[in-house]
Amino acid sequence: MTGLSLYKDYKNNDELRKSFNDLATLVFGLNFEEWYKKGYWNDRYIPFSYVAGTKVIANVSVNILKLVINGEIKKAIQIGTVMTHPDYRGKGLSSSLMNMVMEEYEDSYDFIYLVANPNVLEFYPKFGFHPVNEYRYSLSYSPKTSGTSNIRKLDGGNIEDLEFIYNVASERVPVSNLFGTQDTQGILMFYCIYVFKSDIYFLENEDAIVIFKANENQVDIFDIISQKEVIIENVLSEITSATTKKIVFHYTPNYKGMNVHNEVLNSDDVLFIKAKGNNHFPLRVKHPITSQA
Repeated sequence: MTGLSLYKDYKNNDELRKSFNDLATLVFGLNFEEWYKKGYWNDRYIPFSYVAGTKVIANVSVNILKLVINGEIKKAIQIGTVMTHPDYRGKGLSSSLMNMVMEEYEDSYDFIYLVANPNVLEFYPKFGFHPVNEYRYSLSYSPKTSGTSNIRKLDGGNIEDLEFIYNVASERVPVSNLFGTQDTQGILMFYCIYVFKSDIYFLENEDAIVIFKANENQVDIFDIISQKEVIIENVLSEITSATTKKIVFHYTPNYKGMNVHNEVLNSDDVLFIKAKGNNHFPLRVKHPITSQA
């Protein structure tokens, strides 16, 4: 299309960032401004956008990170925030931006991947992506008598708590060496601010931050943020109650001696992968939810 300009990595341009947020609000109901103002929109999140005048009308964003696969570090790009203003759809703008992203990054990274909603499942195979099943991991659990727990609830709206979380996350170990991520603290902070604001706890006895929800008989664990490996039995004993019967992990657990069950994740969203060379994406894994763009 003529009359459009390409901009990328413009987070500090107030006018364009506002327009980006306006489009994200229109398409996804999301606004990135608080994330930006609190300092967590870092150089690893890079929007590629078409702009008409001063209005962002199409975007594909890049997240630069590392994957941990069976203990090995792999360079990766996660694509997200793919959006086009309704007035400009059907003109090939997303395809054009995707081609630019692929041209810039695909030769330098081991994996490029994204999570797509069901409306666009035919779009990404055109660029060499293929769908991969994710898996849901769960554990039947019988509460055990524990010692004194010392849990402090953190507030995703409190800047001191957010800085504490960020500092721990900046030096964290991966949530799983079987399949985890690194350099994703920016995405994590997005989740802490917008998604799990009231579900973050610091376990002082374990020196770990746990993001979880407890609902009747089930506890859902979304992340365990620690600078050392945790003893999962100790964590579970602190966050469960007498009625807990099931633990659901929203990542790929690899705790020794733990008999976890896995099944194909029943979700409308689909993980798409493009691997470079001889790199192979692992089977039967769950991408950590708090580093999913």
